[in-house]
Amino acid sequence: MCHVIVTCRSMLWTLLSIVVAFAELIAFMSPDWLLGFPRSDSSVTGAGVDSGEYRPSLGLYSRCLRVGNRGVGVSCGPYAGTFGEVASGFWKAAMLFLAAGTLVLGCVACISIFTLCFQSILKKSIFNICGLLQAIGGLLLMVGLMLYPAGWGSEKVISYCGPDASPFRPALCSLGWAFYAAIGGTLATFLCAVLSAQAEIATSSDKVQEEIEEGKSLICLL
Repeated sequence: MCHVIVTCRSMLWTLLSIVVAFAELIAFMSPDWLLGFPRSDSSVTGAGVDSGEYRPSLGLYSRCLRVGNRGVGVSCGPYAGTFGEVASGFWKAAMLFLAAGTLVLGCVACISIFTLCFQSILKKSIFNICGLLQAIGGLLLMVGLMLYPAGWGSEKVISYCGPDASPFRPALCSLGWAFYAAIGGTLATFLCAVLSAQAEIATSSDKVQEEIEEGKSLICLL
């Protein structure tokens, strides 16, 4: 019989697991990892047209640039048509680790929804299994984030950040929100791994067992 068990700690873990997975996915796909040095579009003239400075952005495989002879549009899309065209070998490795970590977190997020009804599989706690997977996913993300700055010496980055750009030194560029979102998501991933143990304790407490013995199929505990 399926018992739907909802506790504060298990619900917090489920929600945070879903948020972390989406945060890492959005950060991975975003072009806002690096913000290039300010540039002015001298060809832009006319009333109602922004002729001020703008900052192009560069992601792992995508970028945003102002385009058009009137400078009224921003084009965002992949600069790399294939994996081999990614700016740096370090970025290729970073993408693999980040993609693997995000995939693991996505799978855990899906599984976490079903933990409301199923708390174990083959006599093994799903919370503990998911917590272990989240720790592994966090390590993959951490390796990817450490590899990413090593690729700042590539020609692509130099064209955005100036000739002084080098590994771990972005020169005229600044870090965009996507990089910070990826770091925050990684830290939250390890928090999820810790919370998974608390969710296991909460859903297997004596009070929960008493509710089950009373024949209740929906158990909500604060």
